[in-house]
Amino acid sequence: MADKQDLDFTYSTIDRIFRMSMGETGDFSGAMYDGDFSMTLEEAQEKKHRYIVEQLDITPDSRVLDMGCGWGPLVSYITNQVGAKCIGLTLSDGQARACKKNGLDVHIRNCLTVTPDDFGTFDAVASLGAFEHFCSIEQYLAGEQEDVYRGFFKTVSDLLPEGGRLFLQTMVFGPNMIDHGEMNIRAKKGSTPHVLALLERQFPGSWLPYGSEMVVDCAAQHFDLVTKSSGRLDYIETITQWEKRYRSFNLKKYAFFLSLLPKYLIDENIRALLTTSPNKVCFEREVFDHFRMVFEKKPSA
Repeated sequence: MADKQDLDFTYSTIDRIFRMSMGETGDFSGAMYDGDFSMTLEEAQEKKHRYIVEQLDITPDSRVLDMGCGWGPLVSYITNQVGAKCIGLTLSDGQARACKKNGLDVHIRNCLTVTPDDFGTFDAVASLGAFEHFCSIEQYLAGEQEDVYRGFFKTVSDLLPEGGRLFLQTMVFGPNMIDHGEMNIRAKKGSTPHVLALLERQFPGSWLPYGSEMVVDCAAQHFDLVTKSSGRLDYIETITQWEKRYRSFNLKKYAFFLSLLPKYLIDENIRALLTTSPNKVCFEREVFDHFRMVFEKKPSA
């Protein structure tokens, strides 16, 4: 799994710019347009939150756990719009501080090792955009990727009653993914090997699952799949809208950009990350895909 140092790198410079553009509880996961790209980004993110609440049957009496809660958009929605109890987990100190500042019940805790002894059990669990960080490149190369995912589903199963549901949203490798050994920061700029190498710099310690099938297979011991849908086109539109927000003028944000100028001038990789969107390129080329999945805990044997 990506460690705290990796995550504090990822959720510092890049996400500080994001929060200046989107607000303190801005949603860093793909929105839900379902083909209606006339919706605003805020409308599409709210639609996603409503969908999660409906699929997990969350009521004001529910206890919900958000594993990898980011800056807390889902925790905030469930707490303030539904009136349910929602606890968020993150490994990022910056995220935890921001969430607590906004009155959200968020804790620094490893999602792979949390137990009922920590916070009790829950009626429902959600995880958006965290699953892709659970397996490191080293674990993948050592052949441990599926074991990591099976461990995660065992952890979630222990936190839920029979019939309890998990909403999982994650990026996965798509049909045009290349071999790890082909990734090369010195490859032709804009090529798939170069773009993936940039992403490896942006998200150190993280390796995606190979398709939704790998995720479903690893969940099968504890969970039945209820529903699954691809959000690849939704994520492309989400990133397009994010880019517009990034470019919008904000004095504090542009002052921060200026503070990055020395690094920008000497590090071509930082220049590339700040001027291109490697994720969007990968989605457009079907190197990446994106799935929303709802699982239900199986009855005990």
